[in-house]
Amino acid sequence: MNATSDPSPALRRDLNLGNTWLLPEWSTGPVGDERAVLEAASAAGYQGVQGANPELCRELGLVPVTFDIRIEPGGLAEQAARWADQGFACATLMVGTGFESDAEADRLADEIVEASAAARIPLYLETHRATMTQDMWRTLQLVERHPDLRFNGDFSHWYTGQDMAASDVHAKLDRLAPVIDRVRYVHGRIASPGCVQVDVGDGRSDDAPVSHFREMWTRVFRCFLSGAAADPVPAPGLEIGFAPELLPGEFGYARYVPGPDGALREESDRWEQALVLTRIAAECFDSASGAPA
Repeated sequence: MNATSDPSPALRRDLNLGNTWLLPEWSTGPVGDERAVLEAASAAGYQGVQGANPELCRELGLVPVTFDIRIEPGGLAEQAARWADQGFACATLMVGTGFESDAEADRLADEIVEASAAARIPLYLETHRATMTQDMWRTLQLVERHPDLRFNGDFSHWYTGQDMAASDVHAKLDRLAPVIDRVRYVHGRIASPGCVQVDVGDGRSDDAPVSHFREMWTRVFRCFLSGAAADPVPAPGLEIGFAPELLPGEFGYARYVPGPDGALREESDRWEQALVLTRIAAECFDSASGAPA
């Protein structure tokens, strides 16, 4: 490939399929089978979907992305090869339980790096509660020992679980630079200090927590723009996926509040909120790239 045909780093607007699970009947989101949901996602402007049938995604012009939960080492190389054969662009991985020793975490990290290189598919270690990345400091130590790791940044877990807003968030983000520099996928969710998923209205507030997540996502995109091409396994098309992943209350994510009739219901329409988060991400990407507002 010559220099004139090299892709420029770009934002891809993805949607995690979990965002459409168990939507309440008053939601504006799609109803029906997987095809109907994917057609609605495409019509809404999403360019990729995480967690759906890859052949159906491609038929509808959507980039397929997958995910997995890996508790113990073993079998990831074979699984990564299957994902590559199925045409997935990348996979995000929740790994471990949080009880790993450094040696156990190292074995899991080695397997991720090696499987990604062998199958030539990006495998992104997710920052997530109850996994080996639940702690910011330990994740920094993991990066120091395994610099070829790349991440799916779901910062809501750290924002709530590590009470990031309790002191200088910007100083903490400075300390987290080695992780942020390696984020190549983002799960779109905004948290508060006490809840991992909250309604942000139209998302135009300059106050926390929205302002904090804007800063996180802008830093991620800035690092992606400057470093993605040099990754051990570059993202296909040099695209960074941003996928809203707003999950139902039944999964312990969406909060319940009294509705107009007094009955408890999810506090927001997760389908509409996903569109808000995607717009925020696009604004952050433009800011990171220096594009005019």
